[in-house]
Amino acid sequence: MNENKENETVETKEEEVEQTSAETTVNETETADAAPAEEQKEPSLEEKYEALLKENAELNDKLLRQYADFDNYRKRTIKEKQEAFEYGNAGLLGDLLDSLDNFDRTLDAAKDNEAAKSIVDGIKMINSSLVSMLENKYNLSSYGVKGEEFNPDLHEAIGMMPGAVEKEELGEVYLKGYKLKDRVIRHAKVMVVKPE
Repeated sequence: MNENKENETVETKEEEVEQTSAETTVNETETADAAPAEEQKEPSLEEKYEALLKENAELNDKLLRQYADFDNYRKRTIKEKQEAFEYGNAGLLGDLLDSLDNFDRTLDAAKDNEAAKSIVDGIKMINSSLVSMLENKYNLSSYGVKGEEFNPDLHEAIGMMPGAVEKEELGEVYLKGYKLKDRVIRHAKVMVVKPE
């Protein structure tokens, strides 16, 4: 019986040793697997440094782009304000052009009539002072003279006729054109003479 007990004790101890060694092997395997996983998850200092450099470069690029966008916006706003200031009177001056045209028509119609000589002189004086004021104070200038070269950006052709000319030119000017500084506010209405 003692032998039986000893055999059972030995077998029990062997089972415990096998179980302990199996647990140790499992634990070692888990530890071995966990160690590389931890090493893969944790980047090295050099990798962290490279990532930070890349992020810094991206942020710098983004900042420079936003600065450039803001600078362009600022310049555009300044230009728009300047244009609004310089060309703000275009509507008013455009409305005055009909009156200037009427002065010109009256002068043309009355220049041959001797009885209306004093009226014509008065109208000339008014016309001259009005034109002078608009040119000097508001930078309004007229253009469109018979014989000038035709320019479709400045002149509106009402009709065309053939003539002895080398280039297309103005044959008749029905309505003068007007510019406010360098911007056309009304195109000249003209008859164009074109080469035969």
